[in-house]
Amino acid sequence: MADKKLVLLGVTGGIAAYKSCELVRLLQGAEYSVKVVMTKHGTEFVGPATFRALTGYEVALDLFEDPQKPIHHISLAQEPDCFVIAPATANVIAKLAQGVADDLLTTTAVAFQGPLVIAPAMNEAMLNDVTMQENLDILRSRGVRIVESGAGYLACGDQGAGRLADVEVIKDAMVEEVSRSVDLVGKHVVITAGPTQEPIDAVRFVSNYSSGKMGYALAQEALARGAEVTLISGPTSLRTPEDATTLSVQTALEMQEALKSVASDADVIICSAAVSDYRPSERFDRKLKKSDNEDSPSLKSIAMIENPDLLAELGAMRKAGDLPKNPILVGFAAETGEMDKHAKEKLSSKGVDFVIANDVSRSDIGFNADSNEVTVISHNNEIHLQSAPKRVTARQIFDTIV
Repeated sequence: MADKKLVLLGVTGGIAAYKSCELVRLLQGAEYSVKVVMTKHGTEFVGPATFRALTGYEVALDLFEDPQKPIHHISLAQEPDCFVIAPATANVIAKLAQGVADDLLTTTAVAFQGPLVIAPAMNEAMLNDVTMQENLDILRSRGVRIVESGAGYLACGDQGAGRLADVEVIKDAMVEEVSRSVDLVGKHVVITAGPTQEPIDAVRFVSNYSSGKMGYALAQEALARGAEVTLISGPTSLRTPEDATTLSVQTALEMQEALKSVASDADVIICSAAVSDYRPSERFDRKLKKSDNEDSPSLKSIAMIENPDLLAELGAMRKAGDLPKNPILVGFAAETGEMDKHAKEKLSSKGVDFVIANDVSRSDIGFNADSNEVTVISHNNEIHLQSAPKRVTARQIFDTIV
């Protein structure tokens, strides 16, 4: 058993807890070892002795079970390759979304750093509640895999959505997440994110509305898949991913230099930053006035010059053999019309492998939005990704690249 990957199965207080026994058997049949952690209410539906007999391990129940052992929720969180909570009740989902850790299962989930899979099971009215859907979206945005509930007869006698997903579906989702968690091990992924700011004078600059959320989501996803990540970020208000090497820049020229410093060691380069196309030809240390006068330029007379095309430069460097690892190159096309047409033009003109086209004219998926809807365009394929939290979109983009 020691050589097998380990799954930690969380069982909470719902009638579907009996299906977790079958899930244990399926996971064991797929060559995984299984340990179980239960909430107090979970034990009201299936006794710990059942899981102990099925798994061969003691069932984890109490935050303070044995004072002689290491801190239990920490040691338990460090063992598994994946944590699956099935069934997950409305109560536990709300706790995890809001960071509440008041028992062994939720405390372990907060401490766990690997792939987390949650399979909700509850009454349809509870599932469709606005707060519940917000909690599920919060978890999705953090990279948690939600296995959508099925429809059918519910324990309360109603019929509708809310049934625990088929255990085969849950098992397959878990296997996918474990596979994802190692598919970029040994790879160096470079990501640009956010806007650039091109100073005009002491108080003004040229920029755009990019928040950096998509690039940061891509960095988090690459880290979750085992990659070494270098994040080159323009000015944002986002929290820097802890395990990424972050190079903070302001201008397009600074981003150009940062890219050159790491590109030769990259296996994948994703340019999601919204780089300013132009910059003022001169930066003034004082505040410019609105109107011209004889001795000083004004805001009316600022000359602009073109910034370098960072994506095209990378394509040219790769074509010339100046990038030793021959990296996969990915660009973004933020458009407000004829999105696919412009993205395809960029794909051929820049010499890259993928262009991610997104419509920034829509407030629900454009700049600053928490969700995105994109089309991944390569030289021989187009894949449309439906609107989803940006972390989910990042996962789907990497699925395509990998």
